Amino acid sequence: MAKGLLREAALAWVITSKYLDGLPLYRQTALLGRFGGTEMSRNTLAASVVRVGQATQPVINLMRDALLDSFIVHGDETEVQVLKEPGRKAQAKSYMWAQMTQASGTAGTGPPIRLFGYSPSRSTQAAATLYEGMRPGGVLMSDGYEPYAAIAEKHRLVHLGCWAHCRRYFNDALQAMPKDKRGQEQLPARFIELTGRLYKVEADARRDDLGAQALQQRRTQHSMPVLEQIQALALEHLHGVLPGSLLGKALHYVTAQWPKLVRYVDDGRYPIDNNACENAIRPFVVGRRNWLFADTVGGANASANLYSLLQTCIANGIDGYQYLKALLAELPRAKTVEDFEALLPRRLAPVKR
Repeated sequence: MAKGLLREAALAWVITSKYLDGLPLYRQTALLGRFGGTEMSRNTLAASVVRVGQATQPVINLMRDALLDSFIVHGDETEVQVLKEPGRKAQAKSYMWAQMTQASGTAGTGPPIRLFGYSPSRSTQAAATLYEGMRPGGVLMSDGYEPYAAIAEKHRLVHLGCWAHCRRYFNDALQAMPKDKRGQEQLPARFIELTGRLYKVEADARRDDLGAQALQQRRTQHSMPVLEQIQALALEHLHGVLPGSLLGKALHYVTAQWPKLVRYVDDGRYPIDNNACENAIRPFVVGRRNWLFADTVGGANASANLYSLLQTCIANGIDGYQYLKALLAELPRAKTVEDFEALLPRRLAPVKR
């Protein structure tokens, strides 16, 4: 640390501490003062982090190009608060959108990618911006939020539904019942048990290390009969349950999403759920509980970039701190597309943890 400015190693530590460990900057300033003997304001630290996040934009752009060209893209989103956004109240809800690819060797075209993108809204237009350029004929995995359907239609994508999301609806309905009435004969429990059978097929396939073609055949043989039972049970009870109840919402969700939910059986490369993307977005949600909000739009965009890099490192088995330390040392010298390509996580930090 020289004249109050952080060197590459210290700045990499600050960024990983916030975006991987959920340690807010005001706590970090206290730690730096305690152990480094140097006082530094939170604003100074925040400005340094934002500058790094903005400077990584060329690397993020290359990652987005690769993601949009991938065979399967997962999508999800969560809330974030930005205090100083022109034309909006500090209490207004904004959103962090997550996109990810699968690992090569499953259905991806290269190393896995995790991307975060900030938007002040959760609208179809916001989604359209993030998915612009996605190749026709690709696959989109999402929950039932309607803008994803518009994206799939616009880009002529195969749209998959999420069985984990569906199961969650029925679990909520079951948990809302009195404890002494949550038996296996209850309708939500029956759906959960049937969904468990679908996941057993997937678990057995992973255990047996099946390829895509063999998995597709096993799904046809073992999953399709279960899917037919789920559909029949849903249609049988759809109009006998109050639509506004938790069980009613679960039944309407599964029937409305059915074409997307059953589609995964068609191809062994297709995932059964969106859990991988939800897992990628979870560190952001956990960190948000500690740092609570972004101060500015610039800060939200910088945070999105830094989350993208660090989560991509995790997905590739790369130490995020070591990667950022190397990136910060090389980034000022990068001028050309080739220079920035060399800074991608898989290029700059190939050593696995």
